Amino acid sequence: MTALLGLADPERENALLLAIVEAVSAGPAVEPLAAAVAALITGATTTDVCFVHVLDDAERSLTLAGATPPFDEQVGRIRLPLGSGVTGWVASHREPAVIVENKEADPRYVPIPALRGTEFTSMASVPMATGPAGLVGVLNVHTVARRAFTDRDVRLLLVIGRLVAGALHQARTHRRLVARERAHERFTEQAIAAQEAERRRLAGDIHDGISQRLVTLSYHLDALSHALIVDPDEAVEQLRVARGLVDLTLDEAQAAIGGLRPPVLDDLGLAGGLASLARSLPGVEVGLELADERLPEHMEIALYRIAQECLQNILKHARARTAQMIFHVEDGRARLEVTDDGEGFEPDADSDGYGMQSMTERAELVGGELRVVSRRGGGTSVTATVPVPPTPTNGTLVA
Repeated sequence: MTALLGLADPERENALLLAIVEAVSAGPAVEPLAAAVAALITGATTTDVCFVHVLDDAERSLTLAGATPPFDEQVGRIRLPLGSGVTGWVASHREPAVIVENKEADPRYVPIPALRGTEFTSMASVPMATGPAGLVGVLNVHTVARRAFTDRDVRLLLVIGRLVAGALHQARTHRRLVARERAHERFTEQAIAAQEAERRRLAGDIHDGISQRLVTLSYHLDALSHALIVDPDEAVEQLRVARGLVDLTLDEAQAAIGGLRPPVLDDLGLAGGLASLARSLPGVEVGLELADERLPEHMEIALYRIAQECLQNILKHARARTAQMIFHVEDGRARLEVTDDGEGFEPDADSDGYGMQSMTERAELVGGELRVVSRRGGGTSVTATVPVPPTPTNGTLVA
């Protein structure tokens, strides 16, 4: 261990090992662990400042999760896309980077004013990675005075990074589980509220529509029974009105039933039902590529409702001109994808919406998953993937 870390003093080695143990035992939260790691590294490498950037849950960017003072005030505020700056380059290439001086001349360097990079001359950046978890983050150390970081220095950083990567990965996993549990609790509350609201709506529809028409129908039937004897022409008129009320009542009953179980799935199948949904979207041209496959009933309902929510979001929020709906079944997996060319949004910022959470829950309840890709001004893509037994392909509808 001494040769690997380049530490000649056994006491320093023991102190470093103890510090690493204490750092990884700081608790399940990412930020306290990253802060402890940052303090540990500056002491172990005799550098002036350390930044610990941790890979976000979406694995598309890095967030500053730990830093030595005074930069600890920037924790959570600095986000770097993969490939951006020296840190992003290290994350993308999984290779260390050393800049001894004149950082501005390095094409990889992107200044971050909040981190006051101009005050530091030299830097070393290494990936934090572990076998099971892969890339977890990036460690950066900086010095005010010029320092030619040696291979030993880089190996030291890499070893420390590997030692703490597993703990950081566990901390990230714990954070995701906590967030998922809280989101599930919020969804449960919202779902119960939505169910109660839907029950009230259905009760109102039945009372104001079906019940009132049935009461009116009974009056006309009473009038018909009297008119049959004294005024046959009036009886015919009452019969005509009664027939019209029966038709209206049936229409309202079917609409109420459709709110609970889409009858179009029974009549047209999933592909036909999805095509019917797309045709009902006003002002948006929807291209279709739909496999004519039948799935278990609960899966068809889940995918139909996900598509319905997607199209409603496009209509209400996206301001899109065109959209595309794709439904395929291949290799035991059904995939529903709905994309649009609308305004887009930031999924991390808008993920608390009931509609988005509802779609996620519907996919997960049938053993699948939902993936949302969107950005401001760049449209949105929602993909639901559900495992199903493989079935023969009967054809494809393309529009």
